[in-house]
Amino acid sequence: MSVTIWHNPRCSKSRQTLELLRERCIEPEVVEYLKTPPTAAELERVLRLLDLEPRQLMRTKEAAYKAAALDDPELTRAALIEAMVEHPVLIERPVVIANGKAAVGRPPEKVLQILE
Repeated sequence: MSVTIWHNPRCSKSRQTLELLRERCIEPEVVEYLKTPPTAAELERVLRLLDLEPRQLMRTKEAAYKAAALDDPELTRAALIEAMVEHPVLIERPVVIANGKAAVGRPPEKVLQILE
């Protein structure tokens, strides 16, 4: 089984999710998304897997969200996704992708649902 985690080592939930995977003998591909942001196409695919709209995967309290006026209801889906590519700090973390599914590890145990 191929498992990928969009990980931020400074985030406790991200660290807990990675530990949870490793406790189950799953060694995921760890993508530090702040250093290697996903492409717009990757974000689109993950949003579809999560069944979320872009804002639902965004950290709306981040300064970058307010600075870019991303709360503007006129912004298109593509514009919001592009903002996440340009400012990966906006992406909620961690995201785990496995078995053609995805889950946000908040709480970390939520990712267990996609590992079955």
